[in-house]
Amino acid sequence: METDHRVVVGDSRRLDRVDDDSVELVVTSPPYPMIEMWDDLFADLDDAVADHLDAGEGREAFESMHDQLDAVWDELGRVLVDGGIACINVGDATRTVGDSFRVWGNHSRIVDAFEQRGFEPLPEILWRKPANSGTKFMGSGMLPPNAYVTLEHEYILVFRNGEKREFEPHAERRYESAYFWEERNRWFSDLWTDVGGELQALDGADLRERSGAYPLAIPYRLVNMFSAYGDTVLDPFWGTGTTTLAAMAAARDSIGYERDAAFTRAFDDRVADVPSISRTVGHQRLADHRAFVAERGAKRFAYEADRYGFPVTTKQERSMRLYTVETVAETANGYRAVHEPLEAD
Repeated sequence: METDHRVVVGDSRRLDRVDDDSVELVVTSPPYPMIEMWDDLFADLDDAVADHLDAGEGREAFESMHDQLDAVWDELGRVLVDGGIACINVGDATRTVGDSFRVWGNHSRIVDAFEQRGFEPLPEILWRKPANSGTKFMGSGMLPPNAYVTLEHEYILVFRNGEKREFEPHAERRYESAYFWEERNRWFSDLWTDVGGELQALDGADLRERSGAYPLAIPYRLVNMFSAYGDTVLDPFWGTGTTTLAAMAAARDSIGYERDAAFTRAFDDRVADVPSISRTVGHQRLADHRAFVAERGAKRFAYEADRYGFPVTTKQERSMRLYTVETVAETANGYRAVHEPLEAD
């Protein structure tokens, strides 16, 4: 199997290199409005952002920032297939603007924006980030009543573009894309406590300051949860390319849009790790399932996996097949990965 991964240096408010109805899944983490590290980016997109912040007009700045994201959400409605899924990782913000300190609800603003564009909101996921315990008590320390709680989670907002996707009966690529029963129970919980934030290994302090990447486990799960082999995954806020790494490891095609060419050049160093990452992730999934079988006892399982010689819980799991990346080569538009079926240990 081969997968293609295009990387476009451009403005995702106009996804002019992506055809209508050509993407099955969007997995992205946009810049968060009202987080100071993103002020300059939003001001570059709209001069009014800086003017509002300088004038202490928090609500106006918040809306001006989200207006820029709204233009991207407009494009997602065009490029997503009927039944395609959009997963948006975002955090709320706390900030003082003028004389007012408050929380800025980015997640609720984005939910409203997607609903206005005809998307169906699905249950959202919360994942907990590592927190610095030394700075947990903000505001007035130990003295009531003016302290405020620390934001220690982010949201994965999930939207569907229209009705559920339809596949031909017994579609092989869908059944090969199955996940384990116990993975389904863990992944489809609305609270993820087993993933954490990730520091990015990027050359140069400026790149690190401009990176807001999430851990690989998040897009990898989402790609497996909401797409099948042969699907294309789009990240309109590509950044350090974590979604592309996840798509490669999960054997899906991908497209990434990124305004800053420096990130695309830095990604070349990450690509070299993809074969190792895919093998590690794949073998860990198999090992975790074997441990699950051993804990429950093999006699409690009614089905056998067709390719891996171990029992599985449901009939839908029997045809599942994992892949590893053997090689990744640069192409004119990005990268091509060659995959081989993951063999049982």
